[in-house]
Amino acid sequence: MNGHLTGMIYSFLLAVVPTVIAITLHEAAHGYAAWALGDDTAKRMGRLSLNPLAHVDRMGTIILPGFLLISQLLTVGRVVFMFGWAKPVPVNAMRFADPRRGMMLVAAAGPAMNFVLAWLGALALWLIPQLASSPAMMGRALSFVLYFMLANIVLGTFNLLPIPPLDGGRIVVGLLPLPMARAWARLERAGLLVVLLAVFLLPSALREFGIHFDPVRALLGWVGEPILRAVLWLAGDPQAGAILLGDDDF
Repeated sequence: MNGHLTGMIYSFLLAVVPTVIAITLHEAAHGYAAWALGDDTAKRMGRLSLNPLAHVDRMGTIILPGFLLISQLLTVGRVVFMFGWAKPVPVNAMRFADPRRGMMLVAAAGPAMNFVLAWLGALALWLIPQLASSPAMMGRALSFVLYFMLANIVLGTFNLLPIPPLDGGRIVVGLLPLPMARAWARLERAGLLVVLLAVFLLPSALREFGIHFDPVRALLGWVGEPILRAVLWLAGDPQAGAILLGDDDF
């Protein structure tokens, strides 16, 4: 019983800690990018913070992830899937010299931060064998770094979906010709609903009819896995991807 409880606590920490770090620095990157481009709104509202509590959204950061976490630990004994969001960093695009370009750069800063964090995790893989005092400690450290890397790559890649209010949607708005950009930006009003329908409800409904439609898994396969292998290569260990992933896809 104690072993089972310890395993659940370890699974909890592996799921929560890397995800909290990834989300916190993702949101902070938006704020710092906006500040660098001339908008101090996030700074004035106390959102240029590395304190996770500054970025908590009651539904997206606590209720939904908590439900997913507890239900998975109680049913399958481990965390298979997590989803959530943080409170968006406030940005006033009119303070930028070029509002559309500025918003595009601010949006891109979040995923960019996640990919940099994944690369730092890949660099840490070199240090773990040197610092771990036992095989058990090395195994736990490797597991944590792997989850940290995957949390950042999944978060960064998911946010590149070209649907407002996700970062990818705002990047698309910055790239499209102005009339098309205005039309695409209007999707933001129902963006979260579109994401939930396209990512969760529609795939589940189509699965009942034998139709396999999973845009997130496809995105992770097409974009996320090459990014993982790229950060491992940039960290100097191109073979680590096959070892860590068992040569399997996401």
